[in-house]
Amino acid sequence: MPLSLRLSPSPTALAPTTGGFGPSRKQCRIPYSGVATTKIGVCSLDNGKRGDSSVVRCSLETVNVSVGQVTEVDKDTFWPIVKAAGEKIVVLDMYTQWCGPCKVIAPKYKALSEKYEDVVFLKLDCKPDNRPLAKELGIRVVPTFKILKDNKVIKEVTGAKYDDLVAAIETARSVGSG
Repeated sequence: MPLSLRLSPSPTALAPTTGGFGPSRKQCRIPYSGVATTKIGVCSLDNGKRGDSSVVRCSLETVNVSVGQVTEVDKDTFWPIVKAAGEKIVVLDMYTQWCGPCKVIAPKYKALSEKYEDVVFLKLDCKPDNRPLAKELGIRVVPTFKILKDNKVIKEVTGAKYDDLVAAIETARSVGSG
């Protein structure tokens, strides 16, 4: 069953601001889906602080996450997808384009996404644009796999260690079901 986060642009109430423009997140609910998600876009902010009263207008993105595939994320889409996954296990592959071991394990990671239909598989290119998220998640080497549940990292596998990754996923799934 796909987890589809489709957000349509809509202006919000105008609020006075003293700051500039920057990323903002606003909690919303997708009708008839039962999924809470976060709108992502560029919004006017009050001194860079987040708050419902500071939003002027947002340009929104569409995020689609399907079972059996690996979804590319970035610094703006990662946390909303993790939050929308709810109690599902989320596995994040943090890689770079130039990393040889990353390229070797990528097809195996894709195969895992097809095998574990109860797990959300994501990948993050650790390029300069995504550096804030990579730093927040504490990446030191690539590839690094972070396994999350309930918005928290519960396991980490560093390097292209397929057997360790499978064991970590199995452990996270057994803890989640017990």
